[in-house]
Amino acid sequence: MKGGGEVAEGSAADVGLPRAPRDEDRFAPALWTAAGEGYGISALKADSLAGLTVAIVALPLSMAIAIASGATPAQGLTTAIVGGFLVSAFGGSRFQIGGPAGAFIVLIAATVVAHGMDGLILATFLSGLMLTLVGVLRLGGFIRLIPFPVTVGFTAGIAIIIFASQISPLLGLNIKAEPGPLAEKLPVLWAALPGASPAAIGLSLATIAVILVLRRFRPGWPGLLIAVATATATAAALDLPVATIASEFGGIPGGLPMPGLPDFTLAKVVEVLPSAFSFTLLGAIESLLSAVVADGMTGRRHRPNAEMVAQGLANIGSALFGGFCVTGTIARTATNVRAGATGPVAGMLHAVFLLIFVLAAAPLAGFIPLAALAGVLAVVSWNMLERDAILTLVRSGWGEATVLAVTFLLTIFRDLTEAIVVGFALGSVLFIHRISQTVGVEAEVARLRSGGDDPARLDEARGLHPEIVVFRITGAFFFGAAASVGSVLDAIGDRHRALVVDFAQVPLLDATGAHVMEGLARKAMRRDIRLYVTGARPDVRAVLLRHGIRPPHVGFHRTIEDAIEAETSVALHATPIDPGPRAA
Repeated sequence: MKGGGEVAEGSAADVGLPRAPRDEDRFAPALWTAAGEGYGISALKADSLAGLTVAIVALPLSMAIAIASGATPAQGLTTAIVGGFLVSAFGGSRFQIGGPAGAFIVLIAATVVAHGMDGLILATFLSGLMLTLVGVLRLGGFIRLIPFPVTVGFTAGIAIIIFASQISPLLGLNIKAEPGPLAEKLPVLWAALPGASPAAIGLSLATIAVILVLRRFRPGWPGLLIAVATATATAAALDLPVATIASEFGGIPGGLPMPGLPDFTLAKVVEVLPSAFSFTLLGAIESLLSAVVADGMTGRRHRPNAEMVAQGLANIGSALFGGFCVTGTIARTATNVRAGATGPVAGMLHAVFLLIFVLAAAPLAGFIPLAALAGVLAVVSWNMLERDAILTLVRSGWGEATVLAVTFLLTIFRDLTEAIVVGFALGSVLFIHRISQTVGVEAEVARLRSGGDDPARLDEARGLHPEIVVFRITGAFFFGAAASVGSVLDAIGDRHRALVVDFAQVPLLDATGAHVMEGLARKAMRRDIRLYVTGARPDVRAVLLRHGIRPPHVGFHRTIEDAIEAETSVALHATPIDPGPRAA
């Protein structure tokens, strides 16, 4: 994921001129910015076409993801309509498309099993509050610090779990209670294989084939919708004995439900809080990843904190209408950009087109075979496997490969939140280890210099024969490198008269590094050794001063030469001290 500061969208960014973002810019929806730049008929036409294109893609996906998550197809459409509209209306990305996402299937299904549908809706509502708080506290930028191997690992793990969850509808298996964990699910699926339905297998394979063929030869066509419509027409025409949306869920209501607060008690809130936290963490990561993808495709820069606020509002709105988790979706966002969207209106219109479908054509959705929707999710899970990225990380070295593998395995066999936390911790340790290896310390004995060209004074300085040792530190002086740097600095002996520590190549100093310097200063004072610090940046010097490393016990100078000159002046007026035997 890419970091960096927030750049407000507008004319300055368009011509390549950087502009410092104002506080109001950080939370202003992209819709406001786009409206301020002017919006005409041509832009409306482009956004209408893009919105319709995205709606065609989102229609089967929303229902398929809802069914795979243990919710109803109607809830999936409600989530896409309400959540998708709010994400585009208030988000910090011009092109973000919000709605139900495949990455949430695992978490949603587990929440439904553990806490029921009411618990899922309450967890979604609480997640919305958390996401809003993340944006208000300006923590959106920190979410993007998740290491790349972690995102690839948990995405691949989710893809495997999604595909495993679709094996039963793909094969038309009749399983009354299918376990959620993969290790428990596979034996049950194996035992049910003799009851596989040839009709369901044929429909699912045909759906996958149509999607792949159209993607190869007609990439501009709505392959998902065409494949599902073809499978639906075939099943209806041949009266195939397969499960459909109508037979399993009783069809789709022709409108949105009335809004209302989810039922909750304090005990229920505490019970679903871990699920809400998981929704928040994954929703923030997925949304900002999707926004970064849109940035890369368009050259724009999204506002992460505004995006977090919008995602929070979208999840609250979805829960009020009985929907579930909303997040930014990479595939639909990329489709929106490719379809020629000019701004957030396209995402808002995509939600409107979905609403029109619900109002006008909901009964037709009842004929859709579940095997066809399972075929759609099988393709989605395959696309989620970032095969090129996985191969690249494996070839990058043992560190990245380990983080990737641990995150992947924990996602499959343990818990997604645990996988992200452990993966992030491993990635951080790997980064600290590598950065600590870049820190170096060079020691040298300095030549004394006089403050001028007076030969008599120069001879006098040389006649004192004081020992000045210069240590040049390069790299971040932080806790990861404190031990190695401290062991070198601790090597000063009583024969030294002065010690110069050069910080000119130190971009960062943390409290641990300052503590090492504090110990060095105390040791120098006990041994009557003068200590000088040179080249310290203002922020580095501020850290040193806060830890008591200050004049008169420590001298601060701009360069090593200035420190040597100051030491020469002090030594000329000091009583000579026998330096003792010198090292060979």
